[in-house]
Amino acid sequence: MNRQAQSALLFLLGAALWHAGTTDLYLRYVKAALRPLLLAAAVVLVAAAVASVGYGWRRARRGAWVTSGSGITSGSGSGPESGSASGSGPEPGSAAEGHGHHAPHVSWLLLLPLLALILVAPPALGSYSATRTGTALQQPLAYPALPATGPLRLSVVDYAGRAVYGKGRTLEGRRIQVTGFVAVDRSGTPYLVRMALNCCAADAQPVKIGLTGAIPPVLQPDTWLTVTGTYTPRTEKDPVNGGPIPFLRVTTAAPVPVPHDPYDESWNT
Repeated sequence: MNRQAQSALLFLLGAALWHAGTTDLYLRYVKAALRPLLLAAAVVLVAAAVASVGYGWRRARRGAWVTSGSGITSGSGSGPESGSASGSGPEPGSAAEGHGHHAPHVSWLLLLPLLALILVAPPALGSYSATRTGTALQQPLAYPALPATGPLRLSVVDYAGRAVYGKGRTLEGRRIQVTGFVAVDRSGTPYLVRMALNCCAADAQPVKIGLTGAIPPVLQPDTWLTVTGTYTPRTEKDPVNGGPIPFLRVTTAAPVPVPHDPYDESWNT
């Protein structure tokens, strides 16, 4: 990999990161709060590529100037043979020196993340990961105040935390709406799930709500639903890690499009 190939690869990586950061694509990989850092990294990569091209162009011009002026400057030595006898190697900026600056072949592996960004847009983690990973429910530090009237529109994480650690005190007697995707475990128990992020999709973990009551007769895994129901004190242990899974008594359920950000970041904000 010569200098030109390195510069082209840096530029393409920067452009791909910029594209991901200026669209919703980056949400498949990292949390929304990391968008400024992603865009900054894209700018740095593009700037490094441009600087590398400029540096190579200046070296080439300097090498051409030294070569064209060699007939005038060579007289200062002890003879035509002095340059080779000195063992000093090729002149700085010469074509011979430029050929010696190659990155290792392993540098071509940088093409893999580039191709992944350009050719592959992975879906957000769904039911397959949720049913094979134990619930990551954590006790919240505090419970935000809820409106006194009307239905409570809660996230999966918020409902689960209030139901398990708050014993449902803020939920009893209220109409509740929660949105998530469907997962069904091996025993046939349906869950409403949201994958919670700390940093990026690599550390995403599910938070689950069990569904009971007027459950739709056919539940397709990975279907996104807005479920309306009421609190129930029923709680079961996650079959994967033994963590607590609260339940919601369903009255109605309606399919909804995949949300703009499919991950939940509320537990670490």
